[in-house]
Amino acid sequence: MDKKWFKGHTFHHRDYKNVAQLVELKQEQNLTISLGFPTLNVEDTLYNVLLVAKEELVERFPLLDQIAIIDSHSTDETVSIARELGVEVHFDDKILPSLGSLGGKGEALWKSLDVLHGDIIAWADSDIENFHPRFIYGLVGPLLTNKKIGYIKGFYQRPLKTKGTVKEAGGGRVTELVARPILNLFYPDLAGFIQPLAGEYAGRREVLESVPFYTGYAVETALLVEILRKYGPESMAQVDLERRVHRNQPTKALGRMSFAILQAVFRLLEEDGKIDLSSEPNKVFHMVAFKDGEYAFRERQIEVVKRPPMNTVPEYLEHRRKLKNE
Repeated sequence: MDKKWFKGHTFHHRDYKNVAQLVELKQEQNLTISLGFPTLNVEDTLYNVLLVAKEELVERFPLLDQIAIIDSHSTDETVSIARELGVEVHFDDKILPSLGSLGGKGEALWKSLDVLHGDIIAWADSDIENFHPRFIYGLVGPLLTNKKIGYIKGFYQRPLKTKGTVKEAGGGRVTELVARPILNLFYPDLAGFIQPLAGEYAGRREVLESVPFYTGYAVETALLVEILRKYGPESMAQVDLERRVHRNQPTKALGRMSFAILQAVFRLLEEDGKIDLSSEPNKVFHMVAFKDGEYAFRERQIEVVKRPPMNTVPEYLEHRRKLKNE
């Protein structure tokens, strides 16, 4: 990746703040847009997130044709909040049930392709505390104004909240310590992506349904590599969404996230002939916890699975055929 790509494929949300104009472009191109939120116990933030999206991008400006949550059986009021606001609710294990259910974020996003019907599909995390319409129109704007772009990632400043204090920088620790270094090492065409693990991204259906999805927290990194392989860097872009405040995960959780990401990357590297693994990577993450003056050794199974391109799934293709004939 060079400076030319970075300059030509990095946008800012303010360039797309004329949402009425985006609606006109959508209508001129005869496109529909769906927005999906993977959810799990996000009652503290979901009401505002959905309310803003619905009021600003459906009712005030009809940019979105569909909003849905893809829930992993939340035990709080997440589902009730979505239903109260009239937002579609889908449970990840009920979508394409014949394919089984592996759980996790990547699985929810992959399966959401079957229930999100738009020509353009956008996803956003549901734990954002300062949710604003820019998180969505900033993503779909470049897709509506540039037909060469097939996939776009958001990036932003990420404050870090610790023990009641907020530092304006310091969030995105896995991004800076794991994802960006390994992409720089082995996939330099992706090195210009400021936040490869950002949960806000969008793409054209024909792009998203044509590539594999990886389960768990490996989904974002693997999607970048898979789309790069199939469509090249010119089809990819990023947009500045300014500032994003959300709940920061503890360090131990970030370790588990990194373990999943590295699993997927090693598999991708072997497929690309960049490394030769003499044995299958371990799927058990060993953790050491300190509590009450003692150390305890714990194990957790974390296995990343590669789900096939959705356009190779017969049940999905049948659903798409029926929708077109309705």
